[in-house]
Amino acid sequence: MYQTILIVDDEESICQALKGILSDEEYEVITAMSGEECLDIVEEELPDLILLDIWLPGMDGIETLTKIKAKHPQIQVIMISGHGTIESAVKSTKLGAYDFIEKPLSLDKVVLTVDHALNLARLEEENKLLKGKIEHDYELTGNSRLITELKEMIHIIAPTNAWILIMGENGTGKELVARSIHRLSKRSEKPFVEVNCAAIPEELIESELFGHEKGSFTGATAKKRGKFDLANGGTLFLDEVADMSLKAQAKILRILQEKKFERVGGTKFIETDVRVLAATNKNLETEMEEGRFRQDLYYRLHVIPLVVPPLRERKEDIQELVKPFIKEFCFKEGIPEKHIADDALEMFMNHNWPGNVRELKNIIERLVIMTSSDSITADDIPPLVGEDNSLGREDDMAFYIDSFRKAKAGFERDFIAQKLLENDWNISKTAKSIGLERSNLHRKIKAYGLEVRKEHMD
Repeated sequence: MYQTILIVDDEESICQALKGILSDEEYEVITAMSGEECLDIVEEELPDLILLDIWLPGMDGIETLTKIKAKHPQIQVIMISGHGTIESAVKSTKLGAYDFIEKPLSLDKVVLTVDHALNLARLEEENKLLKGKIEHDYELTGNSRLITELKEMIHIIAPTNAWILIMGENGTGKELVARSIHRLSKRSEKPFVEVNCAAIPEELIESELFGHEKGSFTGATAKKRGKFDLANGGTLFLDEVADMSLKAQAKILRILQEKKFERVGGTKFIETDVRVLAATNKNLETEMEEGRFRQDLYYRLHVIPLVVPPLRERKEDIQELVKPFIKEFCFKEGIPEKHIADDALEMFMNHNWPGNVRELKNIIERLVIMTSSDSITADDIPPLVGEDNSLGREDDMAFYIDSFRKAKAGFERDFIAQKLLENDWNISKTAKSIGLERSNLHRKIKAYGLEVRKEHMD
């Protein structure tokens, strides 16, 4: 598809020379002799780029530029002039011109500037599309009362600088809430930096959060910026904040109070301006009572609490969640979009979803990949975590005959699956919590056919 360039100059020789060289570069070229004619052509043709002379009869180039940018800010404009001054160049760029070229024109420079301007326009359009996709990806899906109230709260608190504590079970979408708050905040153009407090070893968490100086400890071969440094001006998301050690909690509290920190091994204080969002799946009041979470940090973070409801409390949102998940995974796998049958939806509605939205999303991905037909039915759905699909079935008499071993295996499979969900599919954390060696847990996951997404493997 040809890109269109409009040349606006009252000297016909300039128009023809530029038209010739740009046509050779495979651009579609239109010419105009005045600002008024330029504006008419813009409305009819909507060119990708305009080469606009400043000195025009009637409406001059500056006024023409102002009118173009007021109505079509996406159009790139390059100003040209035989009487260029620094003042006019500065004024043009302030009004939105991409560049300013003086006559006599260097045709090579014109072609190079045009190419750069159109590449910038393309990147801006791609960025706009990508931003739109990201915003869609980070939207909370559902119209249930609980999710609607949560959305309303997010819109109220996002523009403020208040610290927010996001509470909810694993898989409910706490990170999604944090990203939504950041996207709607005044800090949206600044970094969103996530820290998974549960995944960082205790001996490294200070280095991760605050950075370190070269040689400050074994393995510190270079200076490293910490998360607080990287998030300066933006948002820092402390996920699973209750899993930090008391020592790290004390340092976090100090930074939140003083708004400055030292790198590990450093002697200089670094000032920082971050908005802190924290999330946890634990009851922090219980954690405080048992001495695992600092009370002063709790009250510092607990300025505005948000509770993300579990999926079992908003089952009316399941259908709205399922369809975009199917669309996403069909697109990812490059296959035609599948349909979800009513009996499959009914089965989903009857399940309590201990793993919440993450569990639903993982099940949908598995069904998209494993279902050969274009319709997903109840028969395609594997046994869901926490449901006993063999007890009570009259045709499964073998279960009652040969069966302590089968009962034990069934319980073990469901138990491991539930614990994996509770620990966000973190193998090391799950193994520790249930008293198994990591390698042994891996073998059981493989033996029971439990699906563990690669990105959640540690």
